[in-house]
Amino acid sequence: MDLKAVERFISRQSVSFVCSVDDEGCPNVKAMLKPRKRVGVKEFWFSTNTSSMRIRQYLENPKASVYFYHKGLIHYEGVMLKGTMAVLTDQASKDMIWRKGDTMFYKNGVTDPDYCVLKFTAESGRHYRDLKTENSEID
Repeated sequence: MDLKAVERFISRQSVSFVCSVDDEGCPNVKAMLKPRKRVGVKEFWFSTNTSSMRIRQYLENPKASVYFYHKGLIHYEGVMLKGTMAVLTDQASKDMIWRKGDTMFYKNGVTDPDYCVLKFTAESGRHYRDLKTENSEID
């Protein structure tokens, strides 16, 4: 898997899908905006509500996946990354990805107790493009 090509592909996507595991062992998928911060294809930071069902799920079972895709008229490309999701509530993490318009979602600003950060760390990935699938470990 060409990780640089995957990185460029992810950079162009405006939506991501995150997956958690519920208490019955079933996957739960949620569409989210693209990550607020990213380091290659290894680390991704998202903003979300502390009160979200997903937060409890990640605290109980940090296994996670993130999926990005693009569907054109005749071309489909997708990237699935598997790894772990950490729930960060420290102020430094919240400050790192905060954006001015976030007060629309978090009325009390960057210190809102219902605002937290999800940090996804990829361990492996699967890339599909042009009828070809490749797997790769992520270092």
